[in-house]
Formats: sequence, C-alpha cells, structure tokens
Amino acid sequence: MKALQLLFKTNNSTAPLIARLMLGIVMFPHGAQKMLGWFGGYGFTGTMNFFTGTMHIPAAFAFLAILAEFAGSLGLIPGVFSRVAAFGIASVMTVAILTSHAANGFFMNWYGNQKGEGFEYHLLALGLALIVLVHGGGKASLDSVIQRKLTASDAQP
Repeated sequence: MKALQLLFKTNNSTAPLIARLMLGIVMFPHGAQKMLGWFGGYGFTGTMNFFTGTMHIPAAFAFLAILAEFAGSLGLIPGVFSRVAAFGIASVMTVAILTSHAANGFFMNWYGNQKGEGFEYHLLALGLALIVLVHGGGKASLDSVIQRKLTASDAQP
C-alpha cells in the first residue's frame, strides 16, 4: 500500500496544478494527432508507420510514445496517475530532443530559415513534466482524492 501512496502523493499547491494542466492541454493535440488523426495528424497507423519505417523505432517504443502523449495528456488534465503521465511525456520529450531536434539548435523554426525545429518547446514540456514528477498532481487532482482514500483505509484497524 505504501508504493501506491507514494505514487498518488501530492499536496494542495497551485504550482503543480498549473504545470499539470498546461502540460496536459498542450500535449493533448499532439497526442490526438498521433492517435486519432485529429488536428492534421496521420493517426495511429500513419504515425506507427513513420516511427517504425522512417525513423526505425521498434514498434513497442513507437506505441509507447503515442500512448504517452495521448493517454498521458488525458491523465494530466484531471490529475490521475499524474506522475506516470508526466514520466511518459518527459521520456518522449527527452528522446525527441536527442534523436530529432538537438541537431537543429535551440530555437524553434519561427521564420522557416533552418532545416527543422529546435528543442526549446521540448525543453519547456520537459520542465513542466519534472514539476509534476517531483510534486505530484497538486491542487484539484484526482490523485489527491485517491491519496486521501488510501491514507484513510490504512488508518482504519
């Protein structure tokens, strides 16, 4: 039971709430592009084909990346399994920086004058994810409700 309590542990602070909501809201369209084909994305099959065929990512890792962005964003918004969701998104952002964006420099391609996008966006997302990893879901999260129930059940004889 202690491991579950640690997973859901959070406080009533506003800072992790803001980090959790912003990360979830910003990541949702990216996850929906990959999973559902919304917002001009290629959907699950197209994204899997790109990840496995073009980028040569093993299918299991490609699937986990899509799942982390889509399900992770959906978990962050209400604050359920916040640390798991943040870890998944942090992993995807780290891999994206190292494999695709570091070679393009720091800045995003605002003016269309570089080969690809830099990693500043990914670094910001990684920072928000780290706040949630360290502090949990914060105020108004379902994690805090689950934590209270777990703590109450442990206190009963």
